[in-house]
Amino acid sequence: MRKYVFGTGLIGAITSGLELLRGLRDEDEQFTWRQALIWLSWGITVALTVGAIVDTRRDVIAQRAARGTADTEIGR
Repeated sequence: MRKYVFGTGLIGAITSGLELLRGLRDEDEQFTWRQALIWLSWGITVALTVGAIVDTRRDVIAQRAARGTADTEIGR
């Protein structure tokens, strides 16, 4: 799980989001359709990255359940 949380997809999405926020601070430039497309692209990237992490987590839980070491059985 750690390899996906600290993977290049999430780190890339965070750093590109920070750059987009820095670009918004520039008062000389107006918000254009190109910037809207860039924000849309960033949102899709974040959604795909989070979806991959959630999917991987579900696979890990399913594998543990198949082996009989599910997270829900720990407290019993």
